[in-house]
Amino acid sequence: MTTSAPEQAPEEPPAQKRFIFPSALTVLAVVTVAVWALAFLIPSGQYDRNADGAPIEGTYHRVDSGQSFVDRLNDLFLAPVNGLYGIQDAKTGEVGPGLAGELYGSAGVFLFVLAIGAFITVVFATGALDRGIARLAHRLRHRGALLIAGVMLVFSLLGSVEGFAEETLGFYGLMVPLMLALGYDRMVATGTIILGAGIGVLCSTVNPFATGVASSAAGISLGDGIVLRAIMWVVLTAVTIAYVIHYAKRVQKDPGRSLSGFLPGDREHRATGDAEEPPDLTALHKAVLVVVTLVFAFMIFSVVPWAGALTGDADAEPYGFELGWSFPELAAMFLVAAVVVGLVARFGEQKLSSTIIQGAADFISPALVIVLARGVTVIMNNSKVTDTVLHSIEGVVQGTSSGLFAVIVFIVNLPLAFLIPSTSGHATLAMPILAPLADFAGVSRAVVVTAWQSASGWMNLWVPTTAVTIGGVALAKVGYNKYLRFVAPLLGILFILICGFVWAGAVMT
Repeated sequence: MTTSAPEQAPEEPPAQKRFIFPSALTVLAVVTVAVWALAFLIPSGQYDRNADGAPIEGTYHRVDSGQSFVDRLNDLFLAPVNGLYGIQDAKTGEVGPGLAGELYGSAGVFLFVLAIGAFITVVFATGALDRGIARLAHRLRHRGALLIAGVMLVFSLLGSVEGFAEETLGFYGLMVPLMLALGYDRMVATGTIILGAGIGVLCSTVNPFATGVASSAAGISLGDGIVLRAIMWVVLTAVTIAYVIHYAKRVQKDPGRSLSGFLPGDREHRATGDAEEPPDLTALHKAVLVVVTLVFAFMIFSVVPWAGALTGDADAEPYGFELGWSFPELAAMFLVAAVVVGLVARFGEQKLSSTIIQGAADFISPALVIVLARGVTVIMNNSKVTDTVLHSIEGVVQGTSSGLFAVIVFIVNLPLAFLIPSTSGHATLAMPILAPLADFAGVSRAVVVTAWQSASGWMNLWVPTTAVTIGGVALAKVGYNKYLRFVAPLLGILFILICGFVWAGAVMT
């Protein structure tokens, strides 16, 4: 006698995999292949150059690239290598690792990124910065508006000078309970953190990962345009802080107007009293914070063209005290500063060495992004299509006023910032095209850098391709759609203000 097999439960449909946007490295790898393929279709051409190597408007003409298919295939194969240490031949303009001439690759910027990564990692390993911000938040816990303003101001300043962004993800565990205890909602904590650091990055003054990389790719000093960017930072930071405080007061007065709503237990936070007081800053922590402040202050001093900034004349004779430092000196400075901070914090030799190595390793991703993006420009350069692309854009902006040109640069970079959320990669890819356009329009290249970084920063306040935004709303347990509703009016205000600033900056130059 046989028995029937037990009836199997119906199979559940496989869970659909959520689409995850590719990393910046993957996007740039795809861009590299796409640009290489397009170079077969785009006609080769070039401009005549002046003594400084800048293209002369109206001199574009078609030329033969002189490259065989094997040559082009070799350029694709060597793109990352050329992006790091490719040398540009002075006579032919061709870039390759075995040629003689000037460095075209991004080796200097690559090392600089690793050096500042080592420095930042050593600083965070001391615990001084985390504890300092925690102490500030606790001290202002009974003054809600002042707490929001104080934390956002610190985050904005750090974002402006060193690209403080992903590091903010560690502060949600502190800020969410504090804001709930003050009668606010989770959206206030989210806005304080994301918008505080984000507006600083948008208005970067000397941020090495945005302004620094873009300035290098544009062939100008890191300090060029710092006055305009500093004014933007003051105004836009104040506007953003006021926006978050206005929303916070509205929710405190009427919790029903909260955009994020409240999770079970959120409303009880206010009745539980003060959060536990963080430990005091030790003498070592205070010493580390002093060293960090001095390092960034000296960095600003070393790169600013003081004669041009104080006289308004970009061609003014430099003062005797100006250092005129660039990436080689800054890379060396941050490596030395990392060692100094480790010594001040009494790290042993093994801990200091391993922390520096770990810091450089953690920052290898943005450094490689820069190299890959530079490799794309090498392919365009060797196939002689860079000037052709520049000529086509020249026809679009020709006849526009300098102010309108700067606004167009800002708007054109918005979709690029969505595709390439890495500020370093975006800058390295776009600046070789945008910077010469500024020369044609009679606009300072520093204004183009400011317009570009504003577009990148504005997009990174809300796009889901950035870990800071999407990770932040997840940690705060706030719906992404609700965050978009919260930030949308501010984005409109910032858009108008940015257009006004870059327009004014272009007109004044």
